[in-house]
Amino acid sequence: MEWWRDAGVDVLVGDEPFDWLAPEPADQVVALPPPSHAPAAAPAAPAPAIPGETLPGTMAELLAWRIGASAPEAGWNTALVPATGPADADLMILIDCPERDAADSLLGGAAGRLFDRMLAAIGRSRADVHLASLCAARPAAGRLPRDMEARLAEIARHHVGLAAPKRLLVMGDAASRAILSANVIEARGRLHPFNHKADTQSQVVASFHPRMLLERPVLKAEAWRDLQMLMGGSK
Repeated sequence: MEWWRDAGVDVLVGDEPFDWLAPEPADQVVALPPPSHAPAAAPAAPAPAIPGETLPGTMAELLAWRIGASAPEAGWNTALVPATGPADADLMILIDCPERDAADSLLGGAAGRLFDRMLAAIGRSRADVHLASLCAARPAAGRLPRDMEARLAEIARHHVGLAAPKRLLVMGDAASRAILSANVIEARGRLHPFNHKADTQSQVVASFHPRMLLERPVLKAEAWRDLQMLMGGSK
């Protein structure tokens, strides 16, 4: 259904054929109801505010909220996966969602094993980076719901602002769009500043998600250049 929506399908059709060019029978006249003398209905009351519109103000509160009953993904009937690693790490990494073959952790399965090797190549590990995702659970369709993209991007930017890392690596198109308003191909090849309220700044690098590198190994050389830029971003 999501594919149909992206393709522009916006109406439903029945199973039985219908002759759209046939003239309408003369006896099918719709009778209008008699005018009503009842008083006009009162205007509808404004919709109540959506709970949780104000985001938590501290990192500890945000991390707890992201896996609590008020999180945007709480109604998906699946476990919510928390961010991992030190909240004050100098390097933060943002992805889209948990993997299909390891939905109970961030960057698990085959993509996670490649990710660990990428970290080791730059002298880092999961123990000293802050790893977070746009979605705290894997969507049923495997991609961010379109009607939640703006809200999840807002939460991700708030998360980055509270963490205030020196360097931020966004992996994949969804994470890149949330932070840089551009996909990976558009954003790669340069450092992007991300300003924080505390008069500090993160250097942001966009690169390919490990699952893309598994599908297209030829991109690994490009990803290595991104990692080199990332580690030189504070110099």
